[in-house]
Amino acid sequence: MSAAGVIVCGISVGLFKHAALGVDPFQSLMSGFDAVIPIHFGTLYVMVNLLLLVVSLLADRKKIGLATVINLLFLGYIAEYSQKLFERILPSPSLIGRVVLLMIAVVVMCLASSFYFTANLGVSTYDAVTLIWSERQNRIPFSVCRIIGDVTCVLLGAGLCYVSGFTLYQIFEVVGIGTIITAFFMGPLISFFNRKIAEPILNHNARGI
Repeated sequence: MSAAGVIVCGISVGLFKHAALGVDPFQSLMSGFDAVIPIHFGTLYVMVNLLLLVVSLLADRKKIGLATVINLLFLGYIAEYSQKLFERILPSPSLIGRVVLLMIAVVVMCLASSFYFTANLGVSTYDAVTLIWSERQNRIPFSVCRIIGDVTCVLLGAGLCYVSGFTLYQIFEVVGIGTIITAFFMGPLISFFNRKIAEPILNHNARGI
């Protein structure tokens, strides 16, 4: 479930990027780095997450597991090559087509995240940092810490894109309606997929074992 979740999540990131209507907050930050650092996105994703992994290991290694490593090593490359594949299949989608791609990307990412979280073999390095920070700040709930982290990623990503010479339209392709949708609707959708799909599959397999 962890491996499937990471693979499908990488594909969904490729869909988000091809739709060009905004990506999730952490991918906004990664897009900003991608705009100013001239290396392959997959390699850049590994480098940034290795840095976050070191921070997480120093702070609380209990949040790190097999799924963390799978995410770190493969998600960026899957996203990079998925985007290239979608560009070949649908080279110039219309606005309506991009909206449809965005809706598909949101649902696919939520389903993938549901599998990933339900497997309970560790979380992504970004999730780990947010969780650790939340636990260290007893007076601040996780939801608030997550919002602060997401807003920081979005602002940094947009700022890096602007510094690299992006137009406002190009920045909107990174920080747009898709970013808002993921911020407000991913949580409820992931919870829905947890109850209806991921947890029943996990429980069924556990009974089989």
